[in-house]
Amino acid sequence: MASFVIEGGHRLQGTIRAQGAKNEALQLLCATLLTDEKVYIHNIPDILDINNLIQLLMNLGVSVEKLGVGSYCFSAARVNLSHLRDEEILSKMASLRGSVMLVGPLLARFGEAVIAKPGGDKIGRRRLDTHFLGIQKLGATFEYDAEHSLYSVHADRLTGCYMLLDEASVTGTANIIMASVLASGRTTIYNAACEPYIQQLCRMLNSMGADIRGVGSNLLTIEGVTKLHGCEITILPDMIEVGSFIGVAAMTRSEITIENVAYDELGIIPHSFERLGIHMERRGDDLYIPAQEHYTIESFIDGSIMTIADAPWPGLTPDLLSVMLVVATQAKGCVLIHQKMFESRLFFVDKLIDMGAQIILCDPHRATVIGLDHTQVLRPQVMSSPDIRAGIALLIAALSAQGVSRINNIEQIDRGYQDIDGRLNRLGAHITRV
Repeated sequence: MASFVIEGGHRLQGTIRAQGAKNEALQLLCATLLTDEKVYIHNIPDILDINNLIQLLMNLGVSVEKLGVGSYCFSAARVNLSHLRDEEILSKMASLRGSVMLVGPLLARFGEAVIAKPGGDKIGRRRLDTHFLGIQKLGATFEYDAEHSLYSVHADRLTGCYMLLDEASVTGTANIIMASVLASGRTTIYNAACEPYIQQLCRMLNSMGADIRGVGSNLLTIEGVTKLHGCEITILPDMIEVGSFIGVAAMTRSEITIENVAYDELGIIPHSFERLGIHMERRGDDLYIPAQEHYTIESFIDGSIMTIADAPWPGLTPDLLSVMLVVATQAKGCVLIHQKMFESRLFFVDKLIDMGAQIILCDPHRATVIGLDHTQVLRPQVMSSPDIRAGIALLIAALSAQGVSRINNIEQIDRGYQDIDGRLNRLGAHITRV
C-alpha cells in the first residue's frame, strides 16, 4: 500500500493543466461497444479507474491501440460475450463502479449483459435502481444471483418508451441513453441528468449516427437507429480537478494558473468558490487564481450563514463539496456544508478536526465550518484516504499544514487524479510517494 509524505507550509506558483474528465471518460469508453467500427478518443486520463476499464474492454475482445499520450483507438468488432463470466472480468467489474455502464451498450448491441455488483467509493448507499428500472422499461429483464452478486440482463428486442427517472442519476442517464440509441422507436427521458459529461456522450453518439435531441436539458428525445458507425472525440478537462486546484491555491495562499479549463462547461463552480471569498480571473480559457492572504465567506442577503449544497446540474456537483469544506477551514467566517446525495462523504472531517480545524458534524449530511482565517495553522497528521474526493481534500489540508503529514491508502487518490504528486511538486509542493 502506497502513501504520500507531505511537507506542508510551502507556497506554490506556476501553471497546471487539468487532466481529461474521469467521469466523462468512463461513459465514452463504454460507448465504444455500440459499434463495430473504430472509435478514436483523445485526452483520456492515465488513472487507475480508467486503466482498469480499458483492460476490462480488452478482456471482452475490444481491440485497443494507444496512439499517443491520452489518445486511443478502440474497435469492438470482435466482442466475445462468453468472457462475461470470467473470474478476472467479474473481479474488475466488482472493483469499478463505472463498469455498470457496460450494461446499456452490451444490451443494445448484443441483447445480453452480465455484470458483477459494482464497488467504488465507500461514501454511502449508491443504488442502481435508476439504471435497472429505465432499462427494464425498454423491454429488458433482470435476474440477480445473490450468491455470486451477479446481475444478468436479457432483451430479445429493446423498444422505445416514455420514462420519468426517479432521480437525475448521471451514470443511470448515460446507461439508459446508450441502451436507447439502438432501440426500436422513440425514447423520451424526463428528469435526465444534463451534466457536461452527459452532453459529451450525446454529442459522441450523434456523431456516430444516433438521433438524440434536447442535449443540455433534462428532457431527452431519442429516435432509435439500426446501426452506429465510428467517430473521433476529445474529452473535456476534468472540472473536479479544476475545483481541486482552486482549493490548493486558496489553502496554500499561492498564485496558480489553470490552463484550458473549458470555462463555459464549469457552470456554477467558479461562483461557488467565490462565495467562499476566493478571487479568480478568467483569461481566455485559462483560470488565474492570485495569491490571497485572506478570504472571507459571504453571507446571505439577510445576514444569515452561507450554505453550500450540492444539487443536480446545473447545481453544484457533490464531488467538490469535500474540497470546499477544507477550503472553508482557513476562510474568515462560517459556512454550512450540506452534502445531500451521499450520507458518508463527510465522515472524513474527524481527520480535519484532529488537524485543528473547527468543524461541527451536525449529521451525516451536514457540517458547520468555523473558518480560522489562517490565524491558526493546521497541524500535520497521519491519515488514510477513505475515497477519491476525501483523499484530495486531505492532501490539500496537508499542503497547508506546518510540518510533515502522511496520507495512507493513496490508491484511492490515484483512482481519480493522474500523477497528482508530480504535477503539484512542479509547482513547488513537497510530496513524496513511498
